[in-house]
Amino acid sequence: MIRNKLLNRIGEKRANNFGSVMILEEYHNNQDILVRFIESGNTVKTKWKHFSEGNVKNVYDKSICGVGYVGEGKYRTRVDNKRTEQYRTWKAMIYRCYNSEHHKKHPWYSDCVVCEEWYNFQVFAKWYDENYYEIEGQKMAIDKDILVKNNRVYSPDNCVFVPSRINNLFLKGKSKRGKLPIGVSLEKATGKFVAKSNNAEGRTIRIGAYTNSKEAFEAYKKFKEKIIKQTADGYRELIPNKLYNAMINYTIEISD
Repeated sequence: MIRNKLLNRIGEKRANNFGSVMILEEYHNNQDILVRFIESGNTVKTKWKHFSEGNVKNVYDKSICGVGYVGEGKYRTRVDNKRTEQYRTWKAMIYRCYNSEHHKKHPWYSDCVVCEEWYNFQVFAKWYDENYYEIEGQKMAIDKDILVKNNRVYSPDNCVFVPSRINNLFLKGKSKRGKLPIGVSLEKATGKFVAKSNNAEGRTIRIGAYTNSKEAFEAYKKFKEKIIKQTADGYRELIPNKLYNAMINYTIEISD
């Protein structure tokens, strides 16, 4: 009777905590059961208690901001109980685009998205390994809008890893400058429009003071484009060709 009752559990269905429906395929004892997730088809060994309470993780659960999932493959989220760099980079990218709390502090990310294939961590991690490189003494970052200006989509075609020194050259500071053009601020004491820019070392350079904002912008544009090209030439042998070419051809617009 007891064995028949236990066998009758086979075929039972539950939804886990993310709403993924699973079905009980094998029941050996309370500590050893096999469930299959109906939509994705993958199976997981677990315990009856976890199944009955919905506490069974599915690698296809969209557990990161409702879009990102770990997927099936060789890439791990942790090694020796430490988050892998692939996972840290992927999760941070998803959060930038889809976390409402992050958008309160950084609203310029509120219209950014991640391409659907990168919702799957395994796919992103493969791209990461194929494209990541390091430059001694510099932190690397994934960038989405140097190769394709004003791009809002993180994807394999649009993204590239860049060293911090290059990445900082392209910061636009929209939250600080208000309605003035990029690189321009109003000097209250003189009423002049001042053009400033960071140089390749990250130091702020005062380019000059001008009677109107357009003149100030033109001075900024000339200075900044020169710095970007010089920096590209300095990194020529260290960065990917597509990044070098994008920097050489990069233009600053008053609408930036």
